[in-house]
Amino acid sequence: MPINVLHDLLDANEHYSETFAWGELTREPRRGYAVVTCMDARIVPTQMLGIAYGDANVLRNAGAVVTEDILRSLIVSHHLLGTNQALVVGHTDCGLQAFSDQQIADRIEAELGVSVPTRFLAFEDVDASVVGSVTRIRGCELLPRTYSASGFVYDVRTGRLRQVA
Repeated sequence: MPINVLHDLLDANEHYSETFAWGELTREPRRGYAVVTCMDARIVPTQMLGIAYGDANVLRNAGAVVTEDILRSLIVSHHLLGTNQALVVGHTDCGLQAFSDQQIADRIEAELGVSVPTRFLAFEDVDASVVGSVTRIRGCELLPRTYSASGFVYDVRTGRLRQVA
């Protein structure tokens, strides 16, 4: 990390810590749910969903795809932290929708000169990807049948959510 970026981060954290007011929160999310969303910098879950510190577990990865690791986190979130619901929030104009697994692999191989596995979980249809992720959560044998999962697509141009599952 360039020194100026590191300095800026530490300086910002120092200012943040001066007014830090959430040290007494419990690890269990107040609202009892988890959010699975994309790592895209345009996605700000607290603003998009009106949640505050301590309200929900927020899990992020490229594409908001429910992978084995996301399932692992949802299982921990439910059994150890008391969540009973997951919201999967994909979004329009997603990078994983813009490129195929092969295109991503080719780009990395061209840059690094090494062979790359082509499993990046790219998708063509964000609605179908979100529905597939919700289906994976609902079918997880380590989550009870009472565990609820819903899916949404966030429009990065308008800020609106649309339910798809």
